[in-house]
Amino acid sequence: MIRNKHETMKTSVPRNSQPGYVSLLAVFTMSLVMLAMTLFAYKRSIAAHGIQAGIQSQEDYREKEETVLRSIIAITPNRAIRAMQSGSNANTAASNPLRWENIFTEALDQSNARKSISPELLVRLNLPTAYAANAGDSTLVTMSRIFKSTAGNTGFVTAGLNRTLGTGFPPSLNSTNALANDDIFPLISMQKEYGALASGLVGLSTSTFKKFNILTYPQINFGYATPGSPFVAKRNVWAFSMDLAEHDNATTKLSRFRRQYALSIYEIPSQLPISAGAFMALGNYANGSAWQNVTISGNVFAGRAVIEGNTVLPSLATRRGSSMSTTSTVGGQNFQTNPFTPGVRETFQLTQGNFFPVSLASESGRAAFIPINRGADFFDRYAHTAETNTISPTSWNNYSVGALQCAMTLDITKCVSASNRTPTELKFTYLRNGIRQTLTLPLNAGVATNLPIGYILSGPENSSTTFPTPVDLAYGATGAFFYRNGVSGPVTFNNATFGDPAVGTLKNGYFRPLYPFDVKSLPNGKICVAVYPERFATFMALLGADSLAVNNSIAVNVDYVAGASITKPNIPCAETDYGVILQECRNLSSFTTGFSLVTNLRLHIGDDFNIVATTAPVGFTPPGGVFYPPASLFAPEKRYGVSLDPYAIEHSGQIGSTAADTLANPIRPLEARAVSGSAMTADRITINLSPITHPSQLPPITMMNWLILIEERRREFY
Repeated sequence: MIRNKHETMKTSVPRNSQPGYVSLLAVFTMSLVMLAMTLFAYKRSIAAHGIQAGIQSQEDYREKEETVLRSIIAITPNRAIRAMQSGSNANTAASNPLRWENIFTEALDQSNARKSISPELLVRLNLPTAYAANAGDSTLVTMSRIFKSTAGNTGFVTAGLNRTLGTGFPPSLNSTNALANDDIFPLISMQKEYGALASGLVGLSTSTFKKFNILTYPQINFGYATPGSPFVAKRNVWAFSMDLAEHDNATTKLSRFRRQYALSIYEIPSQLPISAGAFMALGNYANGSAWQNVTISGNVFAGRAVIEGNTVLPSLATRRGSSMSTTSTVGGQNFQTNPFTPGVRETFQLTQGNFFPVSLASESGRAAFIPINRGADFFDRYAHTAETNTISPTSWNNYSVGALQCAMTLDITKCVSASNRTPTELKFTYLRNGIRQTLTLPLNAGVATNLPIGYILSGPENSSTTFPTPVDLAYGATGAFFYRNGVSGPVTFNNATFGDPAVGTLKNGYFRPLYPFDVKSLPNGKICVAVYPERFATFMALLGADSLAVNNSIAVNVDYVAGASITKPNIPCAETDYGVILQECRNLSSFTTGFSLVTNLRLHIGDDFNIVATTAPVGFTPPGGVFYPPASLFAPEKRYGVSLDPYAIEHSGQIGSTAADTLANPIRPLEARAVSGSAMTADRITINLSPITHPSQLPPITMMNWLILIEERRREFY
């Protein structure tokens, strides 16, 4: 029997590659390297995102802070004015909004600094759902973490008053009154002056020029003056630091540099050749004729301006813009296109110089320019009631109304009747030992029965007085007087000198000086108060008044509040209103600190005014080497001549206007009318205008402007 055997056979697949092996260690190591690189790249990406977020947050905070600063600029002058107004300190409801803390709070509100996008813009985007991912968005409710004083005092700001703010800050002011509220409120006050703290840091001696001094105009685009040039002003300063990020740094983990700022309010008395906060036309007279004999040196300021014809101006600064004829030039430039077109300024500065001759107040982001213009109220003392409960020791009316600032006043207080406006009484006030004195002058009766008008009580029987200049004297009692005329030197009012006009009766002595004012009429019958400045020195000496260095200004008004049958004057002036005549005014050298007249009546200039030169103050060389006493005349309307129209007029100095800045039609500052009311022709008007460059050129009464500015303190001074 045969058996089959099955054998097993081994076979293999042919190999087409080289033999090898897999190393788990190599794979694991490579994986770790790649993972590490991925983690490193991710970490770098996260860090880059963090840096980018930090930079973006820093930029966001910077933009927010810039907007806050601009809001502070807009709010502060309003609060400073309100702190000077009546009732500002009556209660906390009135005073709290004026505090620096609330100024800063309102600035955050107005600038929308709490959010990266305004609610209004978010609504316009019309997004169904919006998520705010900016860590810098915050309620920002703790003002003390955002704003801090800089000199160790508690509060939000450090006032530059009676203390040094430190290197890198502007010089501080002095005041005999501590004005502690200046750290709490933005206070503007006439009590704040230059003193020892600013000595050597301003242009002139602070012991001589306390009220205003020579400062350097800041580097801003608004050209009231050329940046870097000297100008006349007083600078109020408050220092503070700001850091929006500190409020929420626990959340944002963002640390920023706390920046320090100086907030300034420059008080700038009007000093330009032409200055007006109103709409102003320059180049033509009202009848359409062009200016002829007109020379202007220095900058011109207007609320808004239109430049006509071939007018040539050194520079022009406005608050609300200007329009120019194609043939006019400003700063040597003929602007065929809008001077504010992008690139025009930059081209000029590259090719012509840094000072662009046409500027707008809005061009400088951290600056604002405000003319302090009360309009018709500037002329009228009776348009204002006494202000009480003010935070500032200087009330707003006393600061901004020229008529209230005058040392002397002259009023028509009574007239015959409502139908017969002939004045029957004048009231004159003046300063003696700094205290206001009143002299009532009846025009239809003497100070005693049967005594002619114009006599003033000197003293009782047996009193003695020395009269430096000749006067008329009277001695007696009611109904009986003896007289001596043209007497000067020492006089004793007794029977031995005059005789006894009333035996057994106690008598008085009286004198009648050459009055520096009276009542007279124009040829057309218009009743006026005449003022004679050259007579004041003698008259005031007889009254024992303070010198004309103090009694250097006079307000002429009518008392329509208490005066019998007296009505309020019209503006524009009416022919039925009283007027003011200015005569005997060519030599004002007796007014050593200058002379000013303010009236709400039409002013008639009847003589040459202020044409006698006097000695310039020590250290000041006036342009041309000739110095005239500084003088200013404020009236709603002026005319030249009294008895007849003058042939021609010539004016040198400055011209301004108190007209409102809301006028639809422009004012024409060089317009001139004669006493008859007719406009003088261009060929009979000669104008030579130049700026005030020194405090000694400032008259007693002037209009004021404010320049509000915020500047950052340089870090090397921290």
